[in-house]
Formats: sequence, structure tokens, C-alpha cells
Amino acid sequence: MREIQNSPIGVFDSGVGGLTVLRELYRQLPQESILYFADTARLPYGNREASEILQFVREILVWMTQQNVKMVIMACNTSSALALEAVRQEFDVPILGVILPGAKAAVKQGKRIGVISTPATAKSQAYRQAIQEINPEAQVWQVGCPQFVPLIEQNRIWDVYTKQVAQEYLSPLLAHDIDTLIYGCTHYRHLEALIKTIIPPTIKLIDPASYVVQAAKKELELMGLSKTASASPTRFAVSGCSDTFSRLSQQWLGYCPYVESVSLPISFSPTLAREQVEVLE
Repeated sequence: MREIQNSPIGVFDSGVGGLTVLRELYRQLPQESILYFADTARLPYGNREASEILQFVREILVWMTQQNVKMVIMACNTSSALALEAVRQEFDVPILGVILPGAKAAVKQGKRIGVISTPATAKSQAYRQAIQEINPEAQVWQVGCPQFVPLIEQNRIWDVYTKQVAQEYLSPLLAHDIDTLIYGCTHYRHLEALIKTIIPPTIKLIDPASYVVQAAKKELELMGLSKTASASPTRFAVSGCSDTFSRLSQQWLGYCPYVESVSLPISFSPTLAREQVEVLE
């Protein structure tokens, strides 16, 4: 049991978006060791098909379980929307997604809820379904924002063009007089300062990263897997260029991390993959 307690929590995203979850882990669970993986060779996820996302997630989870993680947090809304239920049935390790924690937090704040997300997450209707299962009276409007992730990954947060794009994406939500706005992609928290210059200050902002870490803390306590010793240094790995990720992430981490390169895909059962894809489609 002690060996499992000391195992790391795995966190993955397509890129730097999941660093918002990592920062919350540092804040809420400072004693836990973390393995962070960014699938930068294949980002953005938000414009891909469900079958592709499921394949990517399964490959990442195979690798993470080989690293002996005790829990995995999908710090990616697109993966949470399109693959979470399928892979939970396949892997023994606890896997948490960001959508349900974000939805629960949103309905506590308002009833006119806007969601900005990747096109794939918006198409899935995952937030609308989760919110209205909790509160059928809540109204939900969703906007797919295909340009946000590439702009963030290119470190163009304060470009004039980025603000124009943000105004375009937020305009239809503001027209519906929303009282709450969910960051339906973990990357989008990096745009918060910019978004606050566009929306009224009365709109409540929901970052699911904070709430998924709260859920992880509770689950670790229930399973008796909370780490009691001090944390090991965070291990970072990417499928793309390690130097690019290291340089980009420095502004949010406060230091320049050492980043490993990992080659994906990792082999898995084609038969089971086809079965899971059929379920999703």
C-alpha cells in the first residue's frame, strides 16, 4: 500500500493547457508527485474525430500505467468528452475527467451558462448534458473556439488578432446575457486576463481545473492512497519537441522544466480499440 501511495498522479493534455491542472495540484495536493504528459506532436485535439481521440487517449494511458501512476487526471476537455467512459471500463487505474467537476461548479453559480471549448467538445454536448442532468432548468450555450489552442501554444496570447478572435467567440454568449462562463478547455485559463477585458465583471468564471483536483483529493482519501511523504520533482514528458514545451511552459511554471521526449503510439489491442470506437460512434 505504501508503494502505491508514493506513486505519482498522472496528468495529460494535448499541450500546455493541463498546466492549469498541475498548478492546482501544487496548490491543493503539494505532497503528491506528478507525471505530466503533453501530446504536443498531435495537438490540437479539438478538431479531430472521436475515434482518433480515443486511440490517442488509450496510447497515453498504456504508457502512464507502465510508469506506475496511481491515478490519472485527463486535463483535457476533449478527451474527457469523447473517451473517458470508454477507457474507464478498460483500465484499472482511477481516471478523472474535467467536465463533471466543472459542470457541478457552474450550476452552483448561475442558470445562464456559457461554455467556450474546442469544436469537438462543443459537438459532443458533454457540458450541456452534464449541467442539465444536475439542474434541468439551467440554460446552456456553447461556442467552439478552434483558434484558441494554436494561438496559446504559439504564445500569442496578447496579439491584437487573439483579442479579435476572442471577441468573435464570446459575442454570441454575451448576446444571451450569460451569468456564468466555463473554460471548456484547460488551455483557456491562460487567456483569463484577456477574457476579463471583454466580458462584464458580473459574469462568474469557472475553471474546471480547480474542481477536478478537489475531486482527486477526495478520491485519494477514500481509497487510502493519499501520499504522506514529501513530493518528488514533477516529471514532464512530451510526444513532440521537448525544448519548445519547456520554453513555453516556463512563463506559467516559473521555472524551465527538464522535459523528456516519449515516442507514441504504444501498441495496444486493435480488436478492443475497434469495439470501443464503435461504442463512441
